[in-house]
Amino acid sequence: MEELAYIPSPSRGVLYLGPIPLRGYAFCIIIGVFVAVWLGNRRWIARGGRAGTVADIAVWAVPFGLVGGRLYHVITDYELYFSQGRDWVDAFKVWQGGLGIWGAIALGAVGAWIGCRRRGIPLPAYADAIAPGIAFAQAIGRWGNWFNQELYGKETHVPWALHITSSADGRVPGYYHPTFLYESLWCIGVALLVIWADRRFKLGHGRAFALYVAAYCVGRAWIEYMRVDDAHHILGLRLNDWTAGIVFLLAVAYIVVSAKKRPGREEVVEPGAAEEAAEADGDAAVALDKDETDSSAAKPDAEGSAVEPEEPAAGGAAEDAAEDSTKDSAESAKKS
Repeated sequence: MEELAYIPSPSRGVLYLGPIPLRGYAFCIIIGVFVAVWLGNRRWIARGGRAGTVADIAVWAVPFGLVGGRLYHVITDYELYFSQGRDWVDAFKVWQGGLGIWGAIALGAVGAWIGCRRRGIPLPAYADAIAPGIAFAQAIGRWGNWFNQELYGKETHVPWALHITSSADGRVPGYYHPTFLYESLWCIGVALLVIWADRRFKLGHGRAFALYVAAYCVGRAWIEYMRVDDAHHILGLRLNDWTAGIVFLLAVAYIVVSAKKRPGREEVVEPGAAEEAAEADGDAAVALDKDETDSSAAKPDAEGSAVEPEEPAAGGAAEDAAEDSTKDSAESAKKS
């Protein structure tokens, strides 16, 4: 393999600003959350919601999602934390990696439901708005695995192979398929697919979110099959392959049933938001009309002094007087 024909791994996954550690994994997660909230806010406003609502609900969804993602990882890989020779305290060290997307979405949805319920917002409409942002957040978050030198695939010598240099936790230095990169690119494609389909077919009632879930599961299945890290197997397939297949079927079923029972898109996604927008537009129109009226009543001349509205021209008054005189002469002629 040529010296430059591979993807190098970072020499370390943490930088220190004095005593403050900046961990690459956590940094990628944080950036992903900000991107998801930013894009979700734009989509929510476009659908008739208020600015800031997505961020307010994210205050509930994000912590629930982090807890759910960690719980899924710890439960499905419990031997990493509770087997002989392991320290169970490591289960709380999220910065070392280990967030299961299935648990993050499931428990994050619970947090979003709480936030939506408090504001009287339908959860499916909110889910549709944030779906592409979640996919972009996953694409960014996967680069945290690159910082930790984890989640790589089988050994390979392709030009884009990932060079693993760490030997910690049973790693064997070498060149492997960069499955973190494959999943990152796949998530970008999923986000673009959802945005296109939502504009083309006006998806509503949670169908944009279900499309995101189904499309992600397709990619996760084949990417998961390439991974070589330890995992539980059922009938020869990794646990996450089974999870992806089951979730895919549920998402497709939801799209079909929802399209039949509730076609179209929600007309109102946030109570009172449309009325507030209309009132604001009305106030702006009144202010604009007032400005135009004031400007036409007194226009400044070249020297800056106000010019009064023009009086009727003198020539016009003379013409009216001559016309009245002609009428009087004609009437006098008739009487005589």
